[in-house]
Amino acid sequence: MPLTHHPLVQEFPEHKDKVHALKTSNNFFHHLMERYESIDKQIYRIESGEEPTSDDYVNRLGKERLQLKDELYQIILTAK
Repeated sequence: MPLTHHPLVQEFPEHKDKVHALKTSNNFFHHLMERYESIDKQIYRIESGEEPTSDDYVNRLGKERLQLKDELYQIILTAK
C-alpha cells in the first residue's frame, strides 16, 4: 500500500474553501489543524521507516489523528 499524507483539504475536498477560511479566522480550529497535520506527518515518517517506534505508539497516533479529524469535521459542518 503506498504511503500518503492525509491533509484536511484532501480528506474533505468539498469543504476546501471553508477549511481555509476557518484556518485563518478561528484560532481553535487553526490549533487543532496544526496538531492534526503534525500527527499526520509523524505517522508518515513512521510508516516510511524514517522514525522507528512501536506499533502501539503508531496506533495511538492514528486514533488521535482520527479524533482530531472528527472534531475538525464537526467544526467545518457547523461553520457558516
